[in-house]
Amino acid sequence: MTPARLAVDIGGTFTDLVLERGGERQSRKVLTTSAAPEKGVLAGIDRLLGDTGVRPAELGLIIHGTTLATNAIIERKGAKTALIVTKGFRDSIEMAYENRFEQYDVFMEKPVPLVPRHLRLPVPERIEARGKVIEPLDEDALAALAQRLRAEEVRSVAIGFLHSYLNPAHERRAREVLSSLLPELAITLSSEVCPEMREYERWSSACANAYVQPLMALYLKRLEEALRARGVGCPMFLVTSAGGLTTVETARRFPVRLIESGPAGGALLAARIAGQCDFARIVSFDMGGTTAKICLIDDGKPQFSRSFEVARQYRFLKGSGIPIRIPAIEMVEIGAGGGSIAAVDRLGRVQVGPESAGSEPGPACYGRGGTDATVTDADVVLGRISPDRFAGGRLPLDPAASRAAIAAAVAAPLGLDETRAALGISEVVEETMANAARIHAVERGSELGKRALIAFGGAAPLHAARLAEKLGIDTVVVPAGAGVGSALGFLLAPVAFEVVRSRYLPLDSGFDVAAVNALRREMREAAEAVVRRGAPEAPLGESWTADMRYRGQGHELSVPIPAGEIGPAGRNDLVRLFEAQYALQFARSIPGLEVEILSLALRLAAIDPPAPPCPPAPPDRPAAPTGQGMVADPATGSFVAVATYWRGDLVPGDVVAGPALIVEDETTTLVLKGFTGRVNGLGHIVLTRR
Repeated sequence: MTPARLAVDIGGTFTDLVLERGGERQSRKVLTTSAAPEKGVLAGIDRLLGDTGVRPAELGLIIHGTTLATNAIIERKGAKTALIVTKGFRDSIEMAYENRFEQYDVFMEKPVPLVPRHLRLPVPERIEARGKVIEPLDEDALAALAQRLRAEEVRSVAIGFLHSYLNPAHERRAREVLSSLLPELAITLSSEVCPEMREYERWSSACANAYVQPLMALYLKRLEEALRARGVGCPMFLVTSAGGLTTVETARRFPVRLIESGPAGGALLAARIAGQCDFARIVSFDMGGTTAKICLIDDGKPQFSRSFEVARQYRFLKGSGIPIRIPAIEMVEIGAGGGSIAAVDRLGRVQVGPESAGSEPGPACYGRGGTDATVTDADVVLGRISPDRFAGGRLPLDPAASRAAIAAAVAAPLGLDETRAALGISEVVEETMANAARIHAVERGSELGKRALIAFGGAAPLHAARLAEKLGIDTVVVPAGAGVGSALGFLLAPVAFEVVRSRYLPLDSGFDVAAVNALRREMREAAEAVVRRGAPEAPLGESWTADMRYRGQGHELSVPIPAGEIGPAGRNDLVRLFEAQYALQFARSIPGLEVEILSLALRLAAIDPPAPPCPPAPPDRPAAPTGQGMVADPATGSFVAVATYWRGDLVPGDVVAGPALIVEDETTTLVLKGFTGRVNGLGHIVLTRR
């Protein structure tokens, strides 16, 4: 019997599960249990295994992604954490970049560090910028700090010393001393979490890791124990923010690498579909219950970054969040989901999000005590969601509660009826997402109109067609299983690991090719040691980038460079690669200026066989509707009769003309007037504008 694979994605509102066995897939959605996330996971697993008849012992692999670390940072519910730093630098984590991200707002508030000042503890020691020790670590002072940590009941500590990315000896020794005195203390080294220059980002990343480490370690321990008690004996892997799989052991040490794990799974699914359906450039659109995520994918590959911000608080402006420097798939994430709360501000404007009703109590229509008007409530009032079929009929909705919530929050303050108010909520959230996509594209020198939009997540298919209209996009793809898209993406994730090393390497006549090759071998060995734990026999692929800049510049570009040994002419090759990337970014290069490398990065991943291309669909034929509904037309505000279709009845070649609703257990696709939906050879719905 073929072992089954199980993917689990914990979101802010729903926990999604997908079981795959022998090419067959079954999926379920259950409400997330925020106070104890493993309870929702286990309830979903029990239901899914019970419905499919798969025994726990027949599971061969569990792949898990979670927002637990993200939510702990956003809600400030992590462990009590201290930061031990080089004497004289305790305030670096608060001084940040020494600038204002909003120059003209006198009331602007900078993000509050995860570690308060009284727990940022200095220790005498110093390593200079080339890695040489110029002041030994004061172990007596460190031992004295242990007593203070115990008195303050600190559960986790981050250790961040100057230039430890070059020489981590003092950080490692500090860990040994503290571990001997406080064996129960969780300890994070900045030289292991983020071995790169610039102490603010490095220490911020280390603090975030330390802040969530006890929480994640306890959660993973409880989940593993509960799974074993149920007879599950298979390995479990966690999805990283860069879209790779890592072991539970690595996830316990570096939980900060899991912060964007859910959105990364969705990007992997979109990239796979783009390759199979021959879309060169796409917009990945993932809208769940709490947030919406937008990612640009070119030539079947999402863009990667080594830094992002968590918990942006000031209108989502860059600089208003906590910087995390880890490998991640580059995307923009905004507080716009099905549970996003709508209200009218003091200027009489409809505002939607970023606050979310989540799963507890959830939107008003859930009947769980929620009274706030949300995007889901608006969709119910507009007739887009069937109250009896939501979440496969396991969570019947209350339309009267939706109307009452929208009437109180939006309609009454603006003098509108509930339908117009609901249309306003929908229009605002769609424009918010469209604006985020435009900004994201402009920041990367890209455009949107010639791309296809791939929409997934519980709420995305409801809003994808209207979003496409706003962005000037003519093609929308709603994948099979779109409601649990990120969990489906988890099943595509390779076992992978990323390693970064900061080294100052001028590309001049003194460039040491042998030393650079030795560093690259050391990085490859470090990455392979992690990857081989999950993929002992798989062929491995490596991709390298170098952070490079012209001498004298303050920031650098990430430049893809070839794998393998650097040859005698390698210095000139690297300069040419940088100048080509620089010209691509800024439309020119600067002749005669020296180039330098600041960091090298390696991504090592197990290679999976390529996905088969999309087979051709049969000739078009009109699909047979299963019923009829009344849906509000966004253009007129009037309700119009629309045909409804059950997605399980649709087969390749079926055509659905808008306006129409295509209903399935985990989501509903709204086909607007002016769109035609066709089911392609893989079972995906492809909407095209007429």
